[in-house]
Amino acid sequence: MQDQIGAERGQPPEQWGSSLGFVLAAAGSAVGLGNLWGFAYRASQGGGAAFVLLYVLIVVVVCLPVLVAEMVLGRSSGHAPLVAPMTAGGRRWAPLGWLYIAASVGILSYYAVLMGWTGRSLLHAINAPLPADIAAAEDFFAAISSGGDAVLGLLLSLAITGLVVAAGIRSGIERLSRWGIPLLFVTLLALLVWAAFLPDANSGYAEFLLRWDISKLTDPTTIRNAFTQAFFSIGAGIGCILAYASYLDRRSGIPGEAVAVVGMDTAVGLMAGCITFPIVASFALGDVVSSSTVGTLFIALPTGLGSLGLAGRVVAACFFGLAYVAAITSSVSLLEVPVSSVMDRLGWSRRRAVWLMVFVIAVIGLPSALDVGVLERMDAVFGGVFLITGGLLMALLMGWQAPARFSADLRASGTSPRLLALMLWSLRWVSVPVISLGLLVSVVDLAKSWSGG
Repeated sequence: MQDQIGAERGQPPEQWGSSLGFVLAAAGSAVGLGNLWGFAYRASQGGGAAFVLLYVLIVVVVCLPVLVAEMVLGRSSGHAPLVAPMTAGGRRWAPLGWLYIAASVGILSYYAVLMGWTGRSLLHAINAPLPADIAAAEDFFAAISSGGDAVLGLLLSLAITGLVVAAGIRSGIERLSRWGIPLLFVTLLALLVWAAFLPDANSGYAEFLLRWDISKLTDPTTIRNAFTQAFFSIGAGIGCILAYASYLDRRSGIPGEAVAVVGMDTAVGLMAGCITFPIVASFALGDVVSSSTVGTLFIALPTGLGSLGLAGRVVAACFFGLAYVAAITSSVSLLEVPVSSVMDRLGWSRRRAVWLMVFVIAVIGLPSALDVGVLERMDAVFGGVFLITGGLLMALLMGWQAPARFSADLRASGTSPRLLALMLWSLRWVSVPVISLGLLVSVVDLAKSWSGG
């Protein structure tokens, strides 16, 4: 099968060097700016502990079975995201493959803009003093988020992403993940310890992470934020993990690998919150965080750290450095979705497919680079509604249309019958109805927010 797929993709067959390499790459796909940027903003929008509880429940109970299903489809079919759904469910499932392409291309088109902002903020922290107040931070952000600076950041970020993906699975993506993910965790841990000793660290934990309001469990905005964060963070429903799993061998224990990926991603989100919120509380920046999707990472943090002089610049450089590492490990997985699909469907070489898709995504990303409002709407649609829809369709495909494929693949790799039955039941009777409800709430709440209701 793998030899056949390699031939179809116009190159020798590719596989991960080891199970650890796949897990680190899949974790890198999941761990990204959504953990560092989105988690803090969404947790601060009145959800607090209710948001965190909903987020963890959705990740464990809903996203994990979908992630396993996506990995099973990738490995069992050996095909890229565009073709794999048809392999399992026939031609009527072709729209799911196109949804994966649209979601991954749409997300990467604005995600690369965010990467550009992150890289520019990193260089600024290294070379110049941080902003002295909110006004200065907003001026700096306005400069890097529009015009030539933003376009250049978009193009450079896509170029770096393209170079990694063009190098291949082992030499590019796996090599990046093997050094990038351990470095990310070490840096996060160091910053976590540092943040814990800030003057108002406990207030930050209490206000944004531990504050409990039971009414928020049924609040549409909190529910939408929790679903969006869970699906965007884990990467379920977008095809990235499916693409990576198509390079897995038959011996890999998918359920254990999925748990490892989800565990690492959730840990990064919680650790990032435990770094961000002590800074926000210690420097009274709560209003900036909760009022803007970009306020936490690009305005509040630099302003708070700016009052610490050189020490603040060192911390800022470390934070934006780890943010860029997290961003690029995610961006390469997003690019792999259309690249592997072009290779699979048209038989193109990897390099030819990479640079075609980089060009297409760069063009699509220009409006987001020139207008933050466009970026935020792209995030709401592609990073929210499209992802949740993709997760729902994956659950329907593998839980109801092709359960025999789901069971046969996991049984062949040594999954116990009891665990297999539990996962299939959860995929059918938990993931499908809960995701359907989450999608409905998300669409209605998003429509209200856009209409001003």
